[in-house]
Amino acid sequence: MTTPDPARQSLEGASAELLRLHTDPTLLTVVNVWDVISATVVAETPGTSALATASHSIAASLGYEDGEQIPVEEMIAAVGRITAATTLPVTADLEGGYGDAAETVRRAIGVGVVGANVEDQLKPVAEAAAQVAAILDAAAAEGVPDFVLNARTDAFVKAGDRDPAAVLDDAVERGRAYLDAGAPVVFVPGKLDEAQVTTLVEAFGPQKLTLIGLPGTPPLARLEELGVARVSYGPLSQRVALTALQRLVEDVLAGGGVPEDTRPLN
Repeated sequence: MTTPDPARQSLEGASAELLRLHTDPTLLTVVNVWDVISATVVAETPGTSALATASHSIAASLGYEDGEQIPVEEMIAAVGRITAATTLPVTADLEGGYGDAAETVRRAIGVGVVGANVEDQLKPVAEAAAQVAAILDAAAAEGVPDFVLNARTDAFVKAGDRDPAAVLDDAVERGRAYLDAGAPVVFVPGKLDEAQVTTLVEAFGPQKLTLIGLPGTPPLARLEELGVARVSYGPLSQRVALTALQRLVEDVLAGGGVPEDTRPLN
């Protein structure tokens, strides 16, 4: 009789839970993390049910520019330190896959990841959809059939001066193709208004669209009503932390000090 692999069973359970969180009508919110201490703070905050890494933030913390400038080995190692620091399911931002998206996802699963963002980088739709299928095949081969691929389209973030209606049509076409290829959810980052969100939810179905929380986007309660699956915050969480650090420096230089409500050291 074959002895069950505890590590594989743990991944299967975590991926099933992450998938459930996305398909539940309650909006999933994830404040992105970039290292062990940020992951610990977020994970220990009551109400947190999953963690998501931010590739831009990880790269910046290690001295690299965004856009796959960080070596994949360093990204996977950083993500692995985060998964080792929590019992919550972790989804990782893996940019465009670092030249081999399926292999990168396989390596990420090896350090405990059960979901991932992977950009389409506006490849031809058929090529991008084939990449989605290859990622999910790799995840299944690693024993994680419920791997939560958050298939990202760059339609809005790379829209330039294109007609907004054409950009929305492109996002719909790409998102549908990725869902048809097996992705459970589609990530459409950008500053979207309520009408655009409504169009995307109607095109994909409820609990299939994920967004980034930017200043000026519809309130979380309204996004939940519209049927959005998840809202994440990308590098904004690190920017908020760095803004607080900068304000502390300014206060100290002005003769002040540490705010009274600063969280205690663990």
